[in-house]
Amino acid sequence: MCVSLVTKEDRLRYQELVKRERPARRIVRNTLRAFIVGGLICELGQVIQTLFIRYGHFKPTEAGNPTVAVLIFLAACFTAFGVYDRFAQWAGAGSAVPVTGFSNTMTSAAMEHRSEGLVAGIGGNMFKVSGPVIVYGVVSAFFIALIRYIIEHL
Repeated sequence: MCVSLVTKEDRLRYQELVKRERPARRIVRNTLRAFIVGGLICELGQVIQTLFIRYGHFKPTEAGNPTVAVLIFLAACFTAFGVYDRFAQWAGAGSAVPVTGFSNTMTSAAMEHRSEGLVAGIGGNMFKVSGPVIVYGVVSAFFIALIRYIIEHL
């Protein structure tokens, strides 16, 4: 039989201590920072896309894919050098712009499990975190396409 030495009063005092010592959350500042950083990442993507259109002679409809590839590559490189994680801690949710945040997730998981080998380590573990995102994206795209098909053919 296990007897607890911690009383209910002790737990309540501890909870009060935690509330008192916890730093205040700066919701407005964090929200503004996330908005600005996310917007700047999107603006960077727009600049890259404009460069592809102007200097790469891509059509505007064709410039999207290479733009996304460049953003993924940059986020993966910054993750590999340890820059993206520090940036993400400062930027908050703004750094989770879908393409760059997803690239960071995949690269981080691959780096963490590289010692376990290519298949079991990198291949198996990098999709543990990002796999649900892929599944959700595919399923969502299917249902959106289905809804669009129904609307267009009614």
